[in-house]
Amino acid sequence: MMKTAAKKIYIALIFIFLYAPIATLIVLSFNASKTRAKWGGFTLKWYRSLFENEVIMQALWNTLAIAFLSALAATLIGTIACLSMQCMKKRNRTILMGITNIPMLNAEIVTGISLMLLFISLGIKFGFLTILLAHITFNIPYVILSVMPRMKQLNPHTYEAALDLGASQLTAFFKVVFPDILPGILSGFLMAFTMSLDDFIITHFTKGPGIDTLSTKIYTEVKKGIKPEMYALSAIIFVSVLILLILVNYTPKRNGNHKA
Repeated sequence: MMKTAAKKIYIALIFIFLYAPIATLIVLSFNASKTRAKWGGFTLKWYRSLFENEVIMQALWNTLAIAFLSALAATLIGTIACLSMQCMKKRNRTILMGITNIPMLNAEIVTGISLMLLFISLGIKFGFLTILLAHITFNIPYVILSVMPRMKQLNPHTYEAALDLGASQLTAFFKVVFPDILPGILSGFLMAFTMSLDDFIITHFTKGPGIDTLSTKIYTEVKKGIKPEMYALSAIIFVSVLILLILVNYTPKRNGNHKA
């Protein structure tokens, strides 16, 4: 009993340590007083002020557009890569998977600087396109990591049986293979979208003048002094990322339970 209680207290302390600062930030986003030291009453004016700020709204649009497009492109490329690797010999597939995992283990600042130097050497003008390409690049490994386990669970004989019954390769893929790997594809898309939405370091090195995402805009605003609108913006980002992460973890379980 003592050990069980100690474990619960230990876990509770960890969660308090991790989430108490975020909870404080969310509470302060509803504080009517500009002074963070005292409570001035409940208000939504900082959220209204946030949505009336055209610069921040433009940064929000850039963030969502880049996150969606990069996740879509990375999901397509990553899924095709998984299909190709599944046809390889086990040794070659293992080597390629190891190479694929390197970007996830690599420091983000190294990836950001490397991409920045690549774009400079290619003469690509920094802006929306460079951020999009950078996000596609670091999102692909996460998609592969989500889709590949589903590929390993496939029964190759069902695909061959569909071909023997007269289905074309494309029809057999969409009728047999695609439904089985769809949970992994959706999970990979949501993971890529979340990673893109939350990225700062790589975006900072690959963005050009005149364009910002929410993460880089928050960084710029904080250097000038923390405004109450930044608390509201940070609260919205946290809640959005939390919802996406719940969806990422819930979707595979839901599909798995449905099949069972």
